[in-house]
Amino acid sequence: MIFNELIGAWVAVFLTLAIFSFLYKDNPFYKFAEHAFIGVSAGYGLSVGFWTIIQPNLLGRLWPAKQYSDSSLWYDFYDLLSSIFPSIYPTGGIDKGHNMDLTYLIPLILGMMMILSIFKRFNWMARWGIAYTVAIAAGLRAYGFLNSYILNQVKATILPLANTGNPIFHISDPSLFNNLIVLIGTVTGLLYFFFSKEQTGVFGKVTRVGIYFLMISFGASFGFAVMGRISLLIGRFIDLISYSKAEHHHATIWVLIIMVIILGYSAFIDTKKIKKETP
Repeated sequence: MIFNELIGAWVAVFLTLAIFSFLYKDNPFYKFAEHAFIGVSAGYGLSVGFWTIIQPNLLGRLWPAKQYSDSSLWYDFYDLLSSIFPSIYPTGGIDKGHNMDLTYLIPLILGMMMILSIFKRFNWMARWGIAYTVAIAAGLRAYGFLNSYILNQVKATILPLANTGNPIFHISDPSLFNNLIVLIGTVTGLLYFFFSKEQTGVFGKVTRVGIYFLMISFGASFGFAVMGRISLLIGRFIDLISYSKAEHHHATIWVLIIMVIILGYSAFIDTKKIKKETP
């Protein structure tokens, strides 16, 4: 087996068992795995974001390939950057198919102002970049939520009770049952949130039906989330079983034994300290 694959297997086993060790108690193994996961995720996200967004879409528009622009002075500065960071600024410009657009200097400046927030003296500059980002995100999200969660949902509930394309209507038509359930669930669910009228009598019974639909919806969503987490858990167990074989030098077994011994010894030392401190 390749040495890198063997090391990867042992690291994967250690990190998996370190996370599972939280079932015993909060311990250094779990804290190390938690911090490693957050750090690796942050670094990976930063790297992917830079090479897929900032470098092609921002720098690629400020310094596109030289055939897209004739500005010699601007590219003299680019050549200076290219000599320092050749991987980020390749020779001849960043060829991503973009034309030069110097208006992208505005987001570049705002982004640099946000970075300056790490210095206490200049952290006020970050407010401009943050305000711009929050405002743009709020506008885009508002439109997206309005279109996806309101307008499309309204369209999805406006359904015919019968299959109008079928010249002969049958009561056993599945579309009738499905559309009727959607109609009843939508109307009764909305009536439950109508608080201007006391939910008693017939109105209370109708809103109770809405509660049933809401509970079924929440239960199905929760069940789907649990199912996804269980599938991930099964995947980790399969890997642990696979890494316990001889081809991986019984990584799972050895790492488990070592962690149990260390945690057991730590618990024994803590118990002795507590007994000494107890009068």
